[in-house]
Amino acid sequence: MDTILILDFGSQYTQLIARKIRELNVYCEIHPFDKIPALTPDVKGVVFSGSPYSCNAADAPVPDMTDIKGKLPLLAVCYGAQYLAKWGGGRVQQSKIREYGRANLSYIDTSNPLMRGIPANSQVWMSHGDTIEVLPAGYRTICSTENVQYAGYQIEGEQTYAIQFHPEVHHSVDGVQLLRNFVVDICGCSQSWTPESFIETTVAELRAKVGQDKVVLGLSGGVDSTVAAVLLNRAIGHQLHCIFVDNGLLRKNEFESVLESYKDMGLNVKGVDAKQRFYDVLAGVTDPEKKRKAIGKTFIDVFDAESKLISDAKYLGQGTIYPDVIESSSVKGPSQTIKSHHNVGGLPDYMKLQLVEPLRSLFKDEVRRVGRQLGIKDSLIGRHPFPGPGLAIRILSDVTAEKVRILQEVDDIFIQGLRDANLYDKVWQAGAMLLPVQSVGVMGDERTYESVVALRAVESVDGMTADWSHLPYDFLARVSNEIINRVRGVNRVVYDISSKPPATIEWE
Repeated sequence: MDTILILDFGSQYTQLIARKIRELNVYCEIHPFDKIPALTPDVKGVVFSGSPYSCNAADAPVPDMTDIKGKLPLLAVCYGAQYLAKWGGGRVQQSKIREYGRANLSYIDTSNPLMRGIPANSQVWMSHGDTIEVLPAGYRTICSTENVQYAGYQIEGEQTYAIQFHPEVHHSVDGVQLLRNFVVDICGCSQSWTPESFIETTVAELRAKVGQDKVVLGLSGGVDSTVAAVLLNRAIGHQLHCIFVDNGLLRKNEFESVLESYKDMGLNVKGVDAKQRFYDVLAGVTDPEKKRKAIGKTFIDVFDAESKLISDAKYLGQGTIYPDVIESSSVKGPSQTIKSHHNVGGLPDYMKLQLVEPLRSLFKDEVRRVGRQLGIKDSLIGRHPFPGPGLAIRILSDVTAEKVRILQEVDDIFIQGLRDANLYDKVWQAGAMLLPVQSVGVMGDERTYESVVALRAVESVDGMTADWSHLPYDFLARVSNEIINRVRGVNRVVYDISSKPPATIEWE
């Protein structure tokens, strides 16, 4: 499969590069700049991402370009462009004029393959503190803005291109055309990365890997685990054994409703009630990372015990997706681990099962497209994402059965309210947080001192970035009133209007 390799130098936009290239039906992978994988013949080109570093800094990221530059088509973005200019003997220094935000290309070399089809005065997005002052010999300018002479260049005699703006962001109006020029025309990628091709390839790979062995898969009722289960079921049929664990941290009545929804899908599903086991390990735990790890370990313990009841089970299937992998990895310095995931990072030595993760290379919207291609009903495919640790990380204190009950009631009113108002499908993810805050209120002429809940709704494509949803005021007022009237223990409702970044979607 034709592949574009993206080397991550820590830019907040790296995942957007991958998203835009995937939208062109071209497969790509993100790797830390200092962990370059073997460059197989499938790799048709390389992209250097931006970075919060200056290439003049003592600890600036330095990639090994031995097998890349001059040997494969290369597109260097922002930091990558500045690094290549300095590496070639040019001069890069702090910009005298702030180069952030919208700019327009005042000069375009339309004969250059990278700039083909880019119209005059095309708007681009700048985001850098350094700028290229002098280009090295053999570097030819291919575009400029009013303030940035070397907005883009090509190294003569090579398919090496560089730009100081970000084509992957929405504000670069013709950014998709530029990326298409690179990955399709320059790199020659076939644009064969489609849901159909993914299913065909993945089913064949799963059959080859699993053989006649059995797979145990943990269902959650969410999109990822459901699509993973259907893919595995198509590949190995009755060899798949699905387990749906009630960890006591699910939404209201979710355990029963999800089991019911799976009945007509031909999946072999077993429900396991482990609520008290999870409550016991979470007792008194307030640190978010400790919660995640405790839940992850308990999940593994439950699966280990259940898998032993299935003779000859060899694999543990999981619905791990690409953002889980990216957000749980760390690039040197700038790209810090945002949060750990209980389904990323392998299994403990004592567990005899091997991992199988059929969705590990997909973004969330790609998972949904694959699910629809598999014929999974919209009621499951269209479900909002729900965190693996469940309501535990929406309770911003220690977890108890009573706090879970309160949050389940609040969440149920909010989510059902979105459905009733035809807002559910317009929101990418929604939920409620139980805050460790007590506030004074008045109910029936009496003073109350009860909990505060925060409602959260965001719009996004894959969860890597997100904007808060501008829900109608009358809807928020109606839901707030219903929560306070119906949920004992809550007397105040607030609405979160933070975007990601800088905030994350979940509060913990």
